[in-house]
Amino acid sequence: MPVLTDKQGKGIIVGASIAIPLVVIVLYLIPGVETDRDFTVLPLFNAIVNGATSLILVAALWAVKSGRVELHKKLMGTALVLSVLFLLSYVTYHYVSESTPYGGEGTMRAVYYFILITHVLLAVAIVPLVLITAVRALTDKIEKHKKIARITWPLWFYVTVTGVIVYIMISPYYA
Repeated sequence: MPVLTDKQGKGIIVGASIAIPLVVIVLYLIPGVETDRDFTVLPLFNAIVNGATSLILVAALWAVKSGRVELHKKLMGTALVLSVLFLLSYVTYHYVSESTPYGGEGTMRAVYYFILITHVLLAVAIVPLVLITAVRALTDKIEKHKKIARITWPLWFYVTVTGVIVYIMISPYYA
């Protein structure tokens, strides 16, 4: 029995796919709030969450390929929860903190910006893909779920791994 109706699923996909990028864009355009609280731990926290999500995605892929569908469902649910936690933490950090410029030079600068740009573009693209993939599973459209999951999984994995790489590369330049 499906957990969601098609109409509910489409509403979630469209709403979140529009709202999430808009919120992130607005955060870059408006000045952040001043606070006495220390949020400097959030970039490290975000990298840890991204790293954990990467590992869970690998475990979920293994589980489904091994026929352990229930474990796959639990792992993918955990990956979704971690991604939401990451997003909330990311939005919080960028609301209260200015962006940190990358201080590297030469080839490393080009490598950093290539990774950063592909990470950001795919992070925006992955939101609707993850949601469509999840909704297809939750509405029992398993064949359609499998078809799009073959596209979604590697992109989601790339975004989580490059999130960690971006953190490692920029962390020496945090104030």
